[in-house]
Amino acid sequence: MNTSSTSTTGATLPAAASAPAAAAASLATSGSSPASVASSDDAGQTSPDPRAETVRIGLVSISDRASAGVYTDQGLPSLQTWLSRALINPVVWVTRLIPDEQAGISATLIDLVDNEHCDLVLTTGGTGPAPRDVTPEATLAVAHKEMPGFGEQMRQISLRFVATAILSRQVAVIRAKTLIINLPGQPKAIAETLEGLPQATPPAPGIFAAVPYCVDLIGGPYLETRPEVIKAFRPKTAIRPPRD
Repeated sequence: MNTSSTSTTGATLPAAASAPAAAAASLATSGSSPASVASSDDAGQTSPDPRAETVRIGLVSISDRASAGVYTDQGLPSLQTWLSRALINPVVWVTRLIPDEQAGISATLIDLVDNEHCDLVLTTGGTGPAPRDVTPEATLAVAHKEMPGFGEQMRQISLRFVATAILSRQVAVIRAKTLIINLPGQPKAIAETLEGLPQATPPAPGIFAAVPYCVDLIGGPYLETRPEVIKAFRPKTAIRPPRD
């Protein structure tokens, strides 16, 4: 089963729908709602700021069993929840739930970059040493440049918790004007690697702190983060003045 959808910030991810694995470009479109000025509602959810640039983010969960409906996927909701907390920007989400097939993963990444024009693509799952774990190979196959520092830092963060973090093979690459990053498969590990361990001794910076400036450098939109979640790092010359 190959599940795909497109939605705007604040929309609920639709339920899984069947599609041939080869049809990576097929989309099920959900309704859009206008964004409002950044604020927190009664449930603690934070709205985007419509004055910020809109960003298109592709999210890909890679799992044989979840894509087949054996269990409910947790990767896409975890990614969308964390990014919604971290980013001030309005977001158009383009999501995919696909099996661990190298050709299909590569085709999905190409589609998200070349056809969907995503500014950032995050994958979850398929980065271990098992025979079916082929996400890094599929990602490198579509890369124009490799960004090894992201994977190195993810492993450093995870090593604070488990010695088996050295078995993780996450990579990050650039294709055209899009940054693609492989993330771990577990929701807890996703949040830890993105956000880092700011209270640890010594602290461990999260990888997302470097994402906005990387997107700047490759010609993408100006990503703005909430410092209480993750503070983006930019050189002083790259920081825009605050809005009134």
